[in-house]
Amino acid sequence: MPFDHNDHYHRLLVRQLPRGCRTALDVGCGTGRFARRLAGLGVAVDAIDPSAEVIAAARAADGGANPQYRQADIREAELPCRRYEFISCLASLHHVPFETVTVLREALAPGGVLVVLGCYPERSRLDWAWSLAAVPVNAAARLAVWAAERLRRAPAAAAEAEAVQAPVRPPTMTLAEIRQAAAELLPGAKVRRLLFWRYLLVYRADGPVL
Repeated sequence: MPFDHNDHYHRLLVRQLPRGCRTALDVGCGTGRFARRLAGLGVAVDAIDPSAEVIAAARAADGGANPQYRQADIREAELPCRRYEFISCLASLHHVPFETVTVLREALAPGGVLVVLGCYPERSRLDWAWSLAAVPVNAAARLAVWAAERLRRAPAAAAEAEAVQAPVRPPTMTLAEIRQAAAELLPGAKVRRLLFWRYLLVYRADGPVL
């Protein structure tokens, strides 16, 4: 059924935008759903993903000049220093070493915000307790979204884009390890557990937004 856990948290991520945000980078953008949401708010968005197939699907679904899509691996891409007022990573950071956040940190403008909607493996009793709590809510949400989808038809380009699936890789870092690494590499970052097998990391660079 067409319920996407990452899409579910789009509103939460948008609430992290700094006031008056003008520039954003979406890392691991996939078919561009969140990048398009940011663009719809008047933000100039650069969106990158290492998969040529999903970048092609994102461009086909959008067709405009904003977002600007580019096939690139964040580990090799040359990002402008202190450029972006908002950087987002939706279920993509676990595809690369966590230390990659230092590259994103350097690309943040003063006062800019980095948000990571990440995945983690279930290893502790608390992890499993949250997982069990999520199961019935997940089932109800899937049913609700399925019913809503039956009542409307998506545009052909958007429907075709949704048929393309970004590469999937299981996460390896536990939530405790993520919190420890974030404390070392992103001082002041806040990490909290979310329902639907996700966590939210929010980091704000020092200084006012330019």
